[in-house]
Amino acid sequence: MSREEVSNSEDEFPTPAAEFASGNDSLGRSEDEPASRSQLAEDEILALLERRDLSVETIEGLGTNPAAIKSRKVCCALAAHPHTPRHLALRLIRQFYSFDLMQFALKPGVTADLKRFADDLLIARLGSITLGERLTLARRGSNAIAAALLLDKEARVFQAALENGRLTEVAIVKALTRAGASAAFVEAVCRHAKWSVRREVQIGLLRNQHTPLTQAVQFARFLPAALLRDVLHASRLPEKIKEQLRQELKRKR
Repeated sequence: MSREEVSNSEDEFPTPAAEFASGNDSLGRSEDEPASRSQLAEDEILALLERRDLSVETIEGLGTNPAAIKSRKVCCALAAHPHTPRHLALRLIRQFYSFDLMQFALKPGVTADLKRFADDLLIARLGSITLGERLTLARRGSNAIAAALLLDKEARVFQAALENGRLTEVAIVKALTRAGASAAFVEAVCRHAKWSVRREVQIGLLRNQHTPLTQAVQFARFLPAALLRDVLHASRLPEKIKEQLRQELKRKR
């Protein structure tokens, strides 16, 4: 065989990434093939998906190839690619494990609607996952996940969520208005060094029926009289505590 024939024959063999896109199973290997072949193929596909100039056709080819999408890392990278059709991204996201959903929702460059979809799927699963997993999600999850875990029955979980750097003041105020907000959670917010000094959080606490008298009086002292009057009007605090706050209101006049 001539050198030219050898060169032409080599060009006929596609790369592993091309094999995935065309539907060939490059993850399948014989007994004599190196054990690292599967990992090598995955790495090559991930490297391919780092390119932002991939065509929709190439992405759809990967998304419909069973060998490609058997890899969790490939599925995550594929769903996050900016050229991945939305219907394909949604199908892939539905198959993610809980921590894959968490990481996907935090991934830079992922569109807001796909992040919300991943968060919503994960929130729907919270009732069926273990305490240890909920603790990790409370510490490391998005604002939406941390906010959902503020209503967890386990004190360790909502306390971890209160320390999540992504948690917002708005999420805490909203949690305080929910019927599922426990007395233990409300007291944890009252004692929290960061959140208990925020005015909107204090107002939320003054509207919650579980806020202890001592903390309620303390928060009321920092509010202008007109604002305190409006808060008390819509508050679910026990009448005894409201009366104490009305006395505080009189002293402000």
